[in-house]
Amino acid sequence: MTKTIILAGLLGLSLTAFGPSFTSPAFAGECIVHTNRTACPGKESESYSKCGGSKECDKEDSADSEAACIAAAKAGCPNSRLDITKSKRVTARFNGKQLKGPFGGSFCAPNRPDFNKCKS
Repeated sequence: MTKTIILAGLLGLSLTAFGPSFTSPAFAGECIVHTNRTACPGKESESYSKCGGSKECDKEDSADSEAACIAAAKAGCPNSRLDITKSKRVTARFNGKQLKGPFGGSFCAPNRPDFNKCKS
């Protein structure tokens, strides 16, 4: 019991020394994932609906590192609306730093099997 109280006291002191924000999500970092869609012909309205009607938009992610931000960007690549969205370019910034995707800055390969499937 005494050990528990001492450990709790030490934990309290360490939190006081570093401030409560040391353990808060404020240190998560700022990850901005930018998506730029190319719609299938005549499907612009539907394709761009995920960006509020715009061809491209930013989405904030709660990544806590560059690696996690890159993973969030890569997670935006899959295209489930094959007859609506032709392709996407997904880029990311972490704490203001532009992250470099391997495909001309994008994290999405242009030859993905779920791209360029529009029906004429």
